[in-house]
Amino acid sequence: MKYIFMAGAPGSKWSSVSKNIYFSPSIDRSDASPEREYWHDAPGTMQLMHMGAYFDPGMEFGELILRMPMYSKEQHEAEFDRPFSGEGVRIIKSHVFAYHLDYIKKTWPDCPIVLVHRGDDACLGWWVKCGHFNITYPKYDQYYIDLKRMGKIIAEQNAGIVKAWGDRYTLGNNRVLAQTLGIELPPEEYFQDYKQADIRVTVL
Repeated sequence: MKYIFMAGAPGSKWSSVSKNIYFSPSIDRSDASPEREYWHDAPGTMQLMHMGAYFDPGMEFGELILRMPMYSKEQHEAEFDRPFSGEGVRIIKSHVFAYHLDYIKKTWPDCPIVLVHRGDDACLGWWVKCGHFNITYPKYDQYYIDLKRMGKIIAEQNAGIVKAWGDRYTLGNNRVLAQTLGIELPPEEYFQDYKQADIRVTVL
């Protein structure tokens, strides 16, 4: 397993799901840098919530992702690997993966896809609370453009995630997620209860 793919709409709290497995000893964290961080106080206290590379059109990485099937596996992997220089499993995060879940599963059958879901209104409200277009990393303005378009894209991405989800079991916390992914458990201070966080998480 080279990659763990993560899909979630903006405001789905998917960054918290990523964060709480990111510190597993199994994960390559060489994509981390001060320039790829964003702190916000939406949970009530100022916390580091965005870390490591994000892949989306108009952002630092991910120009190929909008039209994934047009490019080869090798081209995608060259792009996925650009922010990394270490060893371990690499978490590849993209909102746009929600449009390409079947393609990803077919192309990387040995790599799990983590799906994160919240309702459309909850996503949009949380994203606005976290800073909306003032979020410094990743940047949303080039592709998502304005609030109306953001709401439309959140609904589209959530629809893709729900369709792929089917009748799969919803996981309870990040330790169960780590076990499902087959990675070492993260430190105990990164425990996250998904029901308490008002999010749904499963693995394809």
